Amino acid sequence: MPKLHLRRLQSVAVLAIVLLALTACGGDYPNSTFSHNTELNTLAVFLWDRMLLLGTVVFVVVEVLLVYTIFKFRRREGGPAPRQIHGNAALEITWTAIPALILVFLAVPTVRTIFQTQRKAPDTSVQIEVIGHQWWWEFRYPQYGIVTANEVYLPIGKTASFSLRTRDVLHSFWIPQMGGKRDLISNHTNYLWFTPKADLTSEAYNGACAEYCGSSHANMRFRAFTVTPAEFDKWVAHQRTLAVGSPAAAAAMAAAMAAADSAKAKPATPVKMAAMPGMPDMPGMPAAASASSAAPEVWVYPLEKMKAYTLPSTPLPATPFNEALLASGDPKAGRDIVTNLAKAPCLTCHNIKGETQYITDDQAKGPSLTHIGTRHTFAAGLYRTEAKALALWIKNAPMMKPGTVMPTFGTGEFNPFVKMKVTAGGLDDKQIADVVAYLMSLK
Repeated sequence: MPKLHLRRLQSVAVLAIVLLALTACGGDYPNSTFSHNTELNTLAVFLWDRMLLLGTVVFVVVEVLLVYTIFKFRRREGGPAPRQIHGNAALEITWTAIPALILVFLAVPTVRTIFQTQRKAPDTSVQIEVIGHQWWWEFRYPQYGIVTANEVYLPIGKTASFSLRTRDVLHSFWIPQMGGKRDLISNHTNYLWFTPKADLTSEAYNGACAEYCGSSHANMRFRAFTVTPAEFDKWVAHQRTLAVGSPAAAAAMAAAMAAADSAKAKPATPVKMAAMPGMPDMPGMPAAASASSAAPEVWVYPLEKMKAYTLPSTPLPATPFNEALLASGDPKAGRDIVTNLAKAPCLTCHNIKGETQYITDDQAKGPSLTHIGTRHTFAAGLYRTEAKALALWIKNAPMMKPGTVMPTFGTGEFNPFVKMKVTAGGLDDKQIADVVAYLMSLK
């Protein structure tokens, strides 16, 4: 073989070795599906490993035979013409039988995995309804009467059974470290279930839409939290309560205090706090105890435990806003704006549990705001739930998330969606600061 050809072959070999070494470089991949956090991931990883092993064996054997054939039967100067072969039954049967055998080794575990992952979820599962919107996620817990958005809580060691449907176009529900993705299809309900393994600790995971669904597909994210059963119970108890400051919450509080007062003469009589949703029975409440002390603890996954890759780092736009006003925002004035349709049409798209509801949950175009102050993110996980980010969102949401149906409320702001500037009926920076104070109070 000429020296030039050998040098070229050596160069190709060195490049191939370098590329192979680079592909073997490890690292921290927080959104990797190659985990064993649930039985679904374990089954998928096993299937992948089996396919990769057999595929690698086939590749190596075929390439070795190919290289051998190229060198063994290469054209030589002065050599005889190759003998023509017009058929070899034994060879044809062999190269048909071997791939068929390989497919059997792939088909059997594949079919077995399909049956394992498609069977009915246990009756004791936590039922979670997942509804995809353009572009945010709605989560409902029908067993507990909870409606929330963009954050889903999963008790460790207990099966979570998801029913998946879409309000508009196709979406795909995916928590990479928990289980394989499943599509949300129009006019059809899909199902998915898995069990966070009992040896897991409380942890936050990223979730996303894995099916292109429009201009903000990449911005349709959510967070999944695996929590202990005790933590899950505390979260559920709080999420079932009414919005802070709502008329229904005030009435329930008054009823609870009246019940406590009536128990003064009968300390052994159980005081049932049924008026406060999510509150347990409080037998023998002392007269000195206030109703607020009996309310469920405000518990959510601790922000300080969330790792950096689960916290959004989306830069805020350069929309002008007087940040000094945020320190003096008035929650009561903000509530008056949010709940008054003459000032802002908030409750024509959102629901706040305990306030007057003008729409049903199925009619809502935006997330429930009942406990938005306890969520770590908003805008489908795009921004942190912080005062400045909320203020800029209220002022001009379409500038922060393409395609959002949230209107521009800031006076003088240009709405890129309708290509008009807000004039009459808009909110100034002081009013927006009041609304932010109210929303942040909704714990």
